[in-house]
Amino acid sequence: MTTASPDAIAALREQALEALEGAETLEAVEAWRVANLGRSGALTQVNAAKAQLEERMAARRAAIEVARADSLAGDAIDVSLPGRAPGMGRLHPSTMVIREICGIFQGMGFQVVEGPEVEWDRYNFEMLNIPQDHPARDMFDTFWLDANRTADGGFTTLLRTHTSPMQARVMEAQEPPGRVIVPGKCYR
Repeated sequence: MTTASPDAIAALREQALEALEGAETLEAVEAWRVANLGRSGALTQVNAAKAQLEERMAARRAAIEVARADSLAGDAIDVSLPGRAPGMGRLHPSTMVIREICGIFQGMGFQVVEGPEVEWDRYNFEMLNIPQDHPARDMFDTFWLDANRTADGGFTTLLRTHTSPMQARVMEAQEPPGRVIVPGKCYR
């Protein structure tokens, strides 16, 4: 490679600076960088001019970004404004009625008891004297779970069909008299 004269270097530098000043977008600045400062750029052999050009390129990039940010400032969000209060949640009407009914019964001395929604056949049917051939045990009326099957292929667990199994559990666990109310979901 031959060394360029100081006048040629100054002329190249001036041409490059004029081209840089004409760049209006970040993509144009990047294309200018590749053409002038890249491996095959005209000024890569002149370190002083290259350093000056890189400094001016960074300043031009910053100026373009500031102008871009200023143009977007009109759409900015004013963070000093007070926020919107979140909406307060409310109870479902069914929940409010169930709680009111439970409160009334508790006032009369009843105990509110909740039980499992996945129930044993023993509590759901047998302890309530519902025989094996009763229609309530039919596959169309009861959601049986095959997680626990007996040796003869019968089912032992189900989604409870009423809340009475919990009454059987309470009578099994404590001495009479017992006053309980058993609110909850049933599956039929």
